[in-house]
Amino acid sequence: MTKVYNHWRDYPMSEWRWPNFSPEEMACRGTGRLMIVPSAMDKLQALREKLGKPMIVNSAYRSPQHNKRVGGATRSKHLEAIAFDVRMDNHDPDTYITAALSVGFNAIGTYPKQNFVHVDARPNRARWGKAFPKRVQTPSFAVEIPREPDTVAKDGQSKGLLAGLGGIGAAGAGVLSGLGNLDPVAQYVAMGGLGLSGIALVWLFRKRLARLAE
Repeated sequence: MTKVYNHWRDYPMSEWRWPNFSPEEMACRGTGRLMIVPSAMDKLQALREKLGKPMIVNSAYRSPQHNKRVGGATRSKHLEAIAFDVRMDNHDPDTYITAALSVGFNAIGTYPKQNFVHVDARPNRARWGKAFPKRVQTPSFAVEIPREPDTVAKDGQSKGLLAGLGGIGAAGAGVLSGLGNLDPVAQYVAMGGLGLSGIALVWLFRKRLARLAE
């Protein structure tokens, strides 16, 4: 039986293998709960790679409570975590649907008024909804910004700040060894400069850690 996590943050990231999506995107919008069906997620990732464009996911997994609240079908495939509603802001609907079918999504629901297409990985073919009006041109988004790293080990800025602190430590040792050759004023200036540099780097490092924890 597929496991339901009480919150998307509980999902073990060591097992997450879909680089263009996150647990938060796939979680229930009403409760934060998360269910993942790997085979369905593999299709979603394959679709993303085939299209070569970002995908805005309106709805993936829905908890029974949230599905009832939003008026979802009692047998909605969102309850099984094998359905995805994706906005058509930057996609041509016909191209999107053709690509979705080619990667293994059998069910297609079109919602031109709400501007999204539903796809799901049920075993049988299904199709519903109205056709989207033909588009003269499909807008494109700006190039995707790489996702923020979630650990210090993966974060270049944090590692750079740590290296800077290490460098100050090494420099401090050199300064200390040479302090005896400086006059008192120069000694105070040298130690003060190192201290301020260290404080600044510590402040930046703590700020970066706070951002990673968001």
